[in-house]
Amino acid sequence: MIPQNQPVCWVVGAGDFDPIDFSPRPGDLVIAADGGYVHLTGLGITPDILLGDFDSLDTVPDLPNIVRHPVRKDDGDTALAVKLGLERGFRAFALYGGLGGERLDHSLANIQTLAWLAQQGASGWLVGRGQVVTVIENASLRFDPACHGFLSVFCHGAHASGVTLRQLKFPLENAELDSRVPLGLSNEFIGGAAEVSVQQGTLVVVWQGRPSQAQLL
Repeated sequence: MIPQNQPVCWVVGAGDFDPIDFSPRPGDLVIAADGGYVHLTGLGITPDILLGDFDSLDTVPDLPNIVRHPVRKDDGDTALAVKLGLERGFRAFALYGGLGGERLDHSLANIQTLAWLAQQGASGWLVGRGQVVTVIENASLRFDPACHGFLSVFCHGAHASGVTLRQLKFPLENAELDSRVPLGLSNEFIGGAAEVSVQQGTLVVVWQGRPSQAQLL
């Protein structure tokens, strides 16, 4: 899902992640969300913007582009970074360090941020340790035939209709998913160009692998 034909806003949070496919290019925007600055320092990358309430850093580094927010606020640091990227015209977002770990609440908040991005007509994905999450709305995803491992699909919202899963161990055709029944849990890649699509509604898609293995259609 990392687009090659448009700039990407890279947001790095404080959580653990594999820096797989993390490759900012000229014209991209790199935002460190609070403690994500430590990860970027370890990768030898200076962020274009350091943003947050800075409750995760012992000291705030002396950088030219710092955006401060109060600790008491409606949005988390990752959501604030995403909104800043949207304001600057970016439509593709790679979120690292915002999935898994001890803070399930932060993971859920970041998945909701992906859903909000999809509603804006933008795309985004969360990259953690060996797994990726994205959200699609009235859209389709196609996966590289080299994918292996699990893939799970969840309804985000009351209902999702016209859900089709192809080239997976457990296929579906024009089905309806309900947010109260995890029918799409623990599917598996089988070696073909798998596809996940929804005609009406929003899906959370989780898979083992890397973001570049999925293409938004």
